[in-house]
Amino acid sequence: MYGKEGGRRPPHSNGPPSVLNPEDKKQQDVLDRYREAAAEFQTGNVPPTMTGHWLMKKSQVSADRTWIDPGIALAWLTKTYEESPPHVRADGLQAYSSLENKAEYALDVLPRGVDVTWVYYTAAKSLISFSVVCCPNRFHPELSCPLPPS
Repeated sequence: MYGKEGGRRPPHSNGPPSVLNPEDKKQQDVLDRYREAAAEFQTGNVPPTMTGHWLMKKSQVSADRTWIDPGIALAWLTKTYEESPPHVRADGLQAYSSLENKAEYALDVLPRGVDVTWVYYTAAKSLISFSVVCCPNRFHPELSCPLPPS
């Protein structure tokens, strides 16, 4: 998932890299990879390198996941967590912060406009990542909100 780093980055605001010599295969390969990564960013579900960049991924927008109330956002985080709980270590030691700690933190920071991301390995050894992204985003104020809140 994280191996294709280009798909985690939005396209450059000044467009694709320039190809000085269209006959140069290396330059053309760079341009082709840029175009592929730009398309992956828009349509893929791989987490972006910056949480606020989720606002640019229009294909990930859903009215039923757009909230004003941090409590409702926390309910979604909790439900998602409970549907795919983290891996439990064989030795019984805690591998991750508790759900209670995560919830307490989320309720503290969401009203202040701080994004929340929970990432961990599940019992099936799959990596799961889910986020609540604030909009307007305090770190990316130039990004518009994809949907009005419900």
